[in-house]
Amino acid sequence: MTLSASCRSVHSRHGRLLPHLTLNGAEQMALDALLLQQCWTGGHQQPVLRFYGWNRPSLSLGRHQREIPEAWRSLARTGELDLLRRPSGGGAVLHAGGLTYALVWPEAPRQKREAYLQVNRWISAGFATLGVRLNPGEGPAQAGATNCFARSTAADLVDIQGSKRIGSAQFWQHGHLLQHGEIPLNPPADLWQSVFGTDPPQWTPTAPDVSTVERALISSFGKGLSNLAWIDQPLSSEERTLMQQG
Repeated sequence: MTLSASCRSVHSRHGRLLPHLTLNGAEQMALDALLLQQCWTGGHQQPVLRFYGWNRPSLSLGRHQREIPEAWRSLARTGELDLLRRPSGGGAVLHAGGLTYALVWPEAPRQKREAYLQVNRWISAGFATLGVRLNPGEGPAQAGATNCFARSTAADLVDIQGSKRIGSAQFWQHGHLLQHGEIPLNPPADLWQSVFGTDPPQWTPTAPDVSTVERALISSFGKGLSNLAWIDQPLSSEERTLMQQG
């Protein structure tokens, strides 16, 4: 598939930056997968970065996650959240009151752990400019874990108290990486408790706002990718059609 607004149209020393989009969960996951497919089918080497929100509370399940508690199905049936599956792995993530990032990285390190560590360094650098110190988690990976934010591995970032702040997951196609992750900023406590039976992550004293986080991370991702410059490039009509079909 080769599209007019894919990686092809961005100069090799630049990356594509999409505008913030608030869509339903199925569209967001379809768009992440489409952006990854565009890059490897076109054979181009430009990163793509975007930040987005969800127009309804949504619970995304990891690609290989098999355990789906009946309570989650009940919340979906009553319309309290949408239940969907991600193309990437990992445990369940509640998308509500947060910010999601997605990076398509054609030249990522082939070692999954190293790719996580590099992206974590860029995210940590961005949050450092906001006065927030984050470090990689130290727990072991656990396939099929129910709650992504109940544990922290080297793929994740925790604050100085050890509380998980950012959970990330990967999906690889033909040597090209899609890494996306959730940054809970102001998650609804009642819904988090209904889904996971615990309190949500709390920022002290207050959570940074979405636009501030976005600006900091756009800058730090660009610096991390060899001082890459981002070119703003919205979705084409063809991409929107393919996303909605996905």
